[in-house]
Amino acid sequence: MASVRPSANDSTTSTTATRAAGPRPGTPAAGASWQLALGRVGLGVGRGIGWVVLVGWAIVSLVPLYWMVTTSFMLPEEVWQVPPAFVPTVGKELPALLLSGRWTEAAELWAKATESYVFLFQSTPIWRWFLNSTIVSGVATLGVLLLDSMAAYAFAKRRFPGRELLFWIMISTLMIPGQVTLVPMFMIVRDAGLMNTLWAVILPDLSMVFGVFLLRQFMRTIPTELVEAATIDGASELVIYSRIMVPLAKPGLATLGILTFMSTWNSFLWPLIALQRSELFTLTVGLKTLQDKNLVQYGLLMSGATVAAIPMVIVFLMFQRYFVKGLTLGGLKG
Repeated sequence: MASVRPSANDSTTSTTATRAAGPRPGTPAAGASWQLALGRVGLGVGRGIGWVVLVGWAIVSLVPLYWMVTTSFMLPEEVWQVPPAFVPTVGKELPALLLSGRWTEAAELWAKATESYVFLFQSTPIWRWFLNSTIVSGVATLGVLLLDSMAAYAFAKRRFPGRELLFWIMISTLMIPGQVTLVPMFMIVRDAGLMNTLWAVILPDLSMVFGVFLLRQFMRTIPTELVEAATIDGASELVIYSRIMVPLAKPGLATLGILTFMSTWNSFLWPLIALQRSELFTLTVGLKTLQDKNLVQYGLLMSGATVAAIPMVIVFLMFQRYFVKGLTLGGLKG
């Protein structure tokens, strides 16, 4: 009986079908594909969990800010309500009154909800306190950016005897609690005749050891070849600092500026010690005077805290991208 040999066309068709069907189960190629698929699924699940955690943490972080703002608009009886109201009455009833055209009742409700703000701006020198805080924070921030960037440039790009020893001695002062330096700082400011002046608050904040450390770490990421090339071209130290280092260090400077402004704006203990006259109070010290010895008006305090938080939020939003970039690049090189 004649045997039937497979034709070339049949062999080609069989091979093509086998390739189209993919690797057989149990082969190394099939195992690799399953591992790749599982890896992709795991990566997607990990990212999803990460987003859930970040969103949850953001909500938790915003709760105090939300509570501060809503408390400032609560009626006096709502502040002491147990359990506390998560949404003030003005937030619940005002939209309905406006939509129904009951303008008189809406105006009366709004007037009651904003009594704390009206009292704050009409019965206290809050604008003067606001100006004092702006002057102190602005001048201190500019001083820190100038002095700390100069010191950071020297520690990062210039070699001199004892550079590392001096740097680490300076860094070690970060371990000294601020309360320990209050008495010596008070005696120095008093002997200089600066008590009850804004300079008593500004001068101690004109330099920050942490700022030198932060900018030094950032400037070390800038190629040294740029400095060497400028030196060969005859550029002075001032030109190298102002035209090369400062423009390239903008993210680090923005980060330090935000941190310094927020720290100085929120400073309370030292301004409380150095300033005794009401017209010289900063905003944080002035808000302290709103508290009564026997009764704490939380609505009034939260109104003042809301007003005090507005500049910090604006500054952070303006320089947010530089802030994130500065923190990221500052940690690239030890």
